[in-house]
Amino acid sequence: MSADIGVIGLAVMGENLVLNMESKGFTVAVYNRTLSKVDNFVAGRGKDKKIVGCHSIEEFVQSLKRPRKCMLMVMAGEVVDIFISKLVPLLEAGDVIIDGGNSHFPDSNRRTKELESKGLLFIGTGVSGGEEGALKGPSIMPGGSRKAWEIVKPIFQAIAAKVEDGSPCCDWVGEDGAGHFVKMVHNGIEYGDMQLICEVYHLLREVLGLSNAEMHDIFAEWNNGELDSYLIEITRDILAKKDEDQPDKEVLDLVLDTAGQKGTGKWTVESALNLGVPVTLIAEAVFARTLSALKEERVEASRILSGPARVPPVQDKRAFVEHLRDALYASKLVSYAQGFILMRAAAAKHGWHLNYGGIALMWRGGCIIRSKFLGKIKEAFDNNDSLSNLLLDPFFKGVIDKAQDGWRQVAAQAVLSGIPIPAISTALAYYDGQRTERLPANLLQAQRDFFGAHTYERVDKPRGEFFHTNWTGHGGTTSSTSYNA
Repeated sequence: MSADIGVIGLAVMGENLVLNMESKGFTVAVYNRTLSKVDNFVAGRGKDKKIVGCHSIEEFVQSLKRPRKCMLMVMAGEVVDIFISKLVPLLEAGDVIIDGGNSHFPDSNRRTKELESKGLLFIGTGVSGGEEGALKGPSIMPGGSRKAWEIVKPIFQAIAAKVEDGSPCCDWVGEDGAGHFVKMVHNGIEYGDMQLICEVYHLLREVLGLSNAEMHDIFAEWNNGELDSYLIEITRDILAKKDEDQPDKEVLDLVLDTAGQKGTGKWTVESALNLGVPVTLIAEAVFARTLSALKEERVEASRILSGPARVPPVQDKRAFVEHLRDALYASKLVSYAQGFILMRAAAAKHGWHLNYGGIALMWRGGCIIRSKFLGKIKEAFDNNDSLSNLLLDPFFKGVIDKAQDGWRQVAAQAVLSGIPIPAISTALAYYDGQRTERLPANLLQAQRDFFGAHTYERVDKPRGEFFHTNWTGHGGTTSSTSYNA
């Protein structure tokens, strides 16, 4: 039996993608370094299905139809390069290697060029949706060798999630590492969304004193409105889940408050710093996870450090719940706006041709950040494909105008209550910074010129002209070069 595509790596995502492909009519070859996994899969979940179990890389390659399509679902980093080195000698010109893991985009940039120089094609693709998405329809974000897209398109779009009109949540993203860059930004936004929801949960619990059951009802209500999303939906369900061994308790209350991470959020922040883009919300979400991991230090500090002596009570709990909804919605918009600005900056640097409306559509279903308002993001870019900031779109401007009073009420109450809300507060600070015509950076630049002769521009001179002042009278006229690192 010859296979339409082959998958190497039978962990959770690999197994479920194989079953998804087979259910759409494709024959799939599979290989795993631990051969027992191959046998167990073929005899178990893959029994009586169009799945070809292979016990060597050679057998795997020989089982594939030309042009061969070899998809790697293995750990990012060195493992990907090891498998590529094993495949290359066995493949022919025009064959395709696909990396479907969470690889860092510079690796995909490099692999695209290296494989194309050998006559092979490469696709680095983000795959989002977790175990359920992989099985039933993920969001797929392919980039790399443009010629490879038409080869893999029928399979990828068949297995991808579909939106209401049947459009697949999968389309060509762009050259080189563009697919993995977009997936990285997706994951960064995911960090931000999760942190925002956690901050709202914290305020509902600590400021309003609500039970898990009461919070469950609130998230259930929100999931029927503009906040309708996968993460709001699962938060609703988490709040209601009882512990099997202690049925009088919810599982959530038994979970230790230390968060883990696998690095894609950090990569997003590093990329933003390198490109000079203020992705402040994702950065705060990453740091919030690192702070949570310092559990022992926080426990010790909680016994020493004091909070506000008097916490003002919330007079109208229902109104404050609405304020929280507004703060969550407005902050989410800021996070997505920052993410799209980052993608635009990366596209300009790397020469990628990204379709921003198409990316919003790819995130509309299947992935972890899928939500109702992503359709509005697509509309915004359909209306203006050169939109510099989503917050300037009429729809999103209207949402912020309506929500900002509640947003500010939440920020004020949290500060006065001593409740940390790093993501919500930085979103508000970014919004206020974005709408401020004159920031105090004039003083900052004067300080830099004072101690380092770094020069400054003047409001009464054309942009691009730089000046230096001898602030002390004995500093001389020599100035440093003007540049931004």
